[in-house]
Amino acid sequence: MHPTRPLRRSLLLLLSLLTACGAAQSPPAAATGSDATVSTAQAAPPPAPRRRAPIPPGSAAMLTGRFASSQGDLDTAALAFQRALAADMDNEELRQKAFLTSLMAGRPEAERLAGLLGRNQAAQLLLAGRDAKAGAWAQAEARFASLPREGAAEIMRPMLIAWAQLGRGQPDAALATLQPLIDNRAFRAFYALHGALIADLSDRKGLAARLYRTAQTEFGGTAHLQLGRAIASWEARQGNAAEAEAALRAVAEGNDDIMMALPRLQADAATLPVRNALDGLAETYVVLASMLRGQDTSDFALALVRLALQLRPDHATARLIASDILGAGKRPELALDLLAGIRADDPLHATVQMRRARMLQRLERSDEALSLLEEIARDYPSRPEPLGLTGDILRIKRRFAEAVVAYDRAIALAGPPHPGHWPLYYDRGIALERSHQWEKAEADFLQALRFAPDQPHVLNYLGYSWTEQGRNLQQAKEMIEKAVQQRPNDGAMVDSLGWVAMRMGNIPEAVRLLERAVELEPGDATINGHLGHAYWEAGRRLEAIYQWRRALNLKPEADEKERLENRLRPAEQQLGITP
Repeated sequence: MHPTRPLRRSLLLLLSLLTACGAAQSPPAAATGSDATVSTAQAAPPPAPRRRAPIPPGSAAMLTGRFASSQGDLDTAALAFQRALAADMDNEELRQKAFLTSLMAGRPEAERLAGLLGRNQAAQLLLAGRDAKAGAWAQAEARFASLPREGAAEIMRPMLIAWAQLGRGQPDAALATLQPLIDNRAFRAFYALHGALIADLSDRKGLAARLYRTAQTEFGGTAHLQLGRAIASWEARQGNAAEAEAALRAVAEGNDDIMMALPRLQADAATLPVRNALDGLAETYVVLASMLRGQDTSDFALALVRLALQLRPDHATARLIASDILGAGKRPELALDLLAGIRADDPLHATVQMRRARMLQRLERSDEALSLLEEIARDYPSRPEPLGLTGDILRIKRRFAEAVVAYDRAIALAGPPHPGHWPLYYDRGIALERSHQWEKAEADFLQALRFAPDQPHVLNYLGYSWTEQGRNLQQAKEMIEKAVQQRPNDGAMVDSLGWVAMRMGNIPEAVRLLERAVELEPGDATINGHLGHAYWEAGRRLEAIYQWRRALNLKPEADEKERLENRLRPAEQQLGITP
């Protein structure tokens, strides 16, 4: 059984426990029944104006905290909830909100607030970390032991207890805590990995070797960075350089950012990934968080990596996970700040630099991103990734000719063509097409399709381009249909299918599809313009003019604006409509 799916289901339970807050009071229910309504004839005169009641202390801060939290601004939310709590220290909901936002924002006040929350599980985990850092391992163990024996807390509890026992100098007890769970199939991979790390630190080489093999098998070949680094470290220290390299390469394959860091990871392979019991606690949180970066569990994963960073602030993987979560939300600048805390000599530095460049681009600081990518390209002259990202940024900035040059260099460095290169050919094809080099663009799109025949974006782009040119319409239609089957709610792809129907003379089908495309992407000028064209051909002339005017109001690009105006002006003149 692969452990990931049951792990997700169980950890969702802990997520609800970690993030649960007291519900805000609901407003009083509206009156019902015969007394609830007064007819106009019986209505009482309006009451005399009254002075507005003063706003309760802390209410404004509470509202600020809620809004900031909804926007993903955890730091502002934490400070606002703390101000609200200062005005109402007995409010349990505010205690929960102030603590949890402070924890996820990585603020130091979280430890103080944890002390106000009794048996709250996240608070106990944070306080146990404080105890462990102070050397109070017995107290930390007691806090871990108090976690409930149910749901996802039950999964973490034995690993945390085992590391606390190692911290107390009791490796036999730590291994005895994990052994029954290693023998059990449920979540065996995690227990085996932590058992291996404890046995490794305790110089029990035979047991460590067996448990590392068990963990590797039970993870089912999953490309898991922390597991790969642990296996590589063990093999390198046993003198098995080839096995160590293979373990790291298995993690890097398919992940360009990790592949860039591979040489430094290999050079650092013999370093112990977990040096002591504190590191082991941090690793417990990081390994679980790395499996939980999905949409439904991001808050929980962020809380876990914050717990890890409390114990080991220099943990690069924890910072990368947290930056991924924050970068996927509404505050990429917070993700950028987290990456700044990773040392330049860390083996994952190349990965960090690439993430920084992407965050800078998201923040529309593209000149800084391009400058950083130039630096990365100099530091890693044999790698195509910084040049590929440079091409992407230049293409977004509509510097298409320069983008083509960057993609040319990336493809030259990528080595013999293989299926994993299809994005480079697709992206260069777009830059070539937009710089009016169609024959070269078409060759790149066809090459991308040879590598990835079912890739919907390539199918759609080439099919739409052929449609615009009036070429290969039947083939274009089949390609776009294939794309839409995979992405039925993608407005751009549905638009392409409607446009090819239009070009093939099937006007009713074109209208139907283009109306659907506008429903999916109401703010797209090109799609609205296409619908106007279909209406015109269907004899719905006034609707066509309305649709073209709407498209022009959506701020189309210059070439699209010119096409719309060239359609609209003669149409209005033909119908005698004054603009």
